[in-house]
Amino acid sequence: MSGNWRVRLSCTRAEAEAVADADADALFADLEAPPTLVTDEPDPADPDAWTLDAFFTDAPEAEWVARLYQLAPSAAPGSAATVLLPDADWVVMSQVALPPVRAGRFLVHTAAFAAARRPGDVAIRIEAGMAFGTGQHFTTHGCLDALAWLAKRHRFRNALDLGTGSGILALAVARTSTARVTASDIDPVSTRVARANVVANGVRTGRVQGQIDVVTATGLNHLRLRARAPFDLITANILAAPLIALAAPIAAALAPGGVVVLAGLLDSQARSVAAAYTGRGLKLIRRIDRGEWPTLVLRRARRETAGHCFPDG
Repeated sequence: MSGNWRVRLSCTRAEAEAVADADADALFADLEAPPTLVTDEPDPADPDAWTLDAFFTDAPEAEWVARLYQLAPSAAPGSAATVLLPDADWVVMSQVALPPVRAGRFLVHTAAFAAARRPGDVAIRIEAGMAFGTGQHFTTHGCLDALAWLAKRHRFRNALDLGTGSGILALAVARTSTARVTASDIDPVSTRVARANVVANGVRTGRVQGQIDVVTATGLNHLRLRARAPFDLITANILAAPLIALAAPIAAALAPGGVVVLAGLLDSQARSVAAAYTGRGLKLIRRIDRGEWPTLVLRRARRETAGHCFPDG
């Protein structure tokens, strides 16, 4: 029987993030139409409880379902839930189900909620897709609130969104400044999606002021990123462990007076993440809490240097 079939497994956050790097085509190379994989966090208050959905165009066989457990090994054997969805485009349905998100001046919305825009909104259109970042998570809320706050106090000229996902934060910077923005991610799927989102939001891709340059890169070890440094703004909505591991290169890539916005960490991890940066000369100037997910805003010691102007915050 044909149709839109969904197989759902529970998984951990780490497993969900690993799905972005998984090659579904290789895992299901024998299928004419490999499934589409989508991960979600149903309850932000339970940050390690995620779901993995696999959408098939044909009724999934037991052996196909068994392969999904390779992606979610924490799922209990036999726990996969298989349902036949209504005869409709599940991608469109999922996008319609995502309500618009407001954070500061920002409105993040899908095409279905374009009418939610109000005068004065900085609207960013992001459709549901394979890359992380639809604006629904508390970490994104906190980053957008931080960027709205910073936009009133700083004139950024050279910004980096590290681990850009769908490109939301890079777009938020580009839409509220004239900065030259670089958006990087280790995942080529994410950079492909981010590039499409940049174009869909009427922002040019490129390497000059007012444009967004999207780069596939591991950390800051990429020729284009090294050439662009120092940055006066770096955003990084990733995870606590990589934030700590990247503290030295991020601090080294930050201009005097520059600001870094960090998210993706739990409340219990905030002290250790902040310490990794304050130990390198940065000062915590603001903390924004959304549920169990804090956003940290830190600034490097300010001094006047040629080419940079940082008003008092």
